Amino acid sequence: MPPCCPANPLPDRPTTPILLSWERRPRTRRSRSGPATGWSSAPPPSSSPTTRERRARLSARALRSESVTTVLLVRHGLTATTGHVLTGWLPGIGLDDRGRAQAAAVAARLAPLPLAAIVSSPLERCMQTAAAIAATRDGQQVLADDRVGEVRYGDWTGRRLKKLARERLWRVVQAHPSGMTFPGGESMPDMQHRAVTAVRDWNARLGADATYLICSHGDVIKAIIADSLGLHLDQVQRIQADPCSLTVIRYTPLRPFLVRMNDRGGGMDDLMPRARGHGATHGRGGAERVSDAAVGGGAGGALEDELTRG
Repeated sequence: MPPCCPANPLPDRPTTPILLSWERRPRTRRSRSGPATGWSSAPPPSSSPTTRERRARLSARALRSESVTTVLLVRHGLTATTGHVLTGWLPGIGLDDRGRAQAAAVAARLAPLPLAAIVSSPLERCMQTAAAIAATRDGQQVLADDRVGEVRYGDWTGRRLKKLARERLWRVVQAHPSGMTFPGGESMPDMQHRAVTAVRDWNARLGADATYLICSHGDVIKAIIADSLGLHLDQVQRIQADPCSLTVIRYTPLRPFLVRMNDRGGGMDDLMPRARGHGATHGRGGAERVSDAAVGGGAGGALEDELTRG
């Protein structure tokens, strides 16, 4: 008869418990300073503010400061080529008699208003307009800034607008300016970027509660307005900036406010209904159709009849 089997034939060894499907294995958490531990408790609450809380406090502090910087955008006065030729950066294009009268009028309107600075495009027509404004202020100088200069129209510079309106790229300027690069020149987005950067830089340089003036060009002013309203650049041709018109933007910590736009201080002639068929083939100076915007800014509604006849 075989010997009986021992009661415990296997040596003693630790056994691993079998976890059932509804049971959870204890979690481990590794510490940067030591080995893994068992169940860990949440870290003790910290009294220091989170990044989001710090940002919220800074934003609230900025809003309470009520700091406002106001920029007056003035387009240059009329020249002999305004509304007929895309002048661009051509040298020697100054104000004509009408433009000088416009500059004197806007200077008189702005005379009671203190200006922290008068900034201008370096081109003659803007410098002359800005100089007329500065002449009413003892010792105030005009500061030239290339960044608010005219669009660099490249190969289009010096060409008549009626002929340019037949170019295929004319429709791009009208319908999709954000995709427009002028042949041999700059793109519309690049122009907007440099102009808006200039405004922001002058805002920071002159500080809160400053009011200052920039004398610039039609398309440049329109691009700055579009940025202040949060509009896509493709909507820029919905905006009008007539010669020697005044646009006012107030920059606050939260958002810009468009206070005035294309203010010429005149009558309502440009809002009067037009006779049927009038301007059907040639719109506001430099526009081939009534729905077209005037590339380069045009000559203003008051001169539309004159340009149509010319």
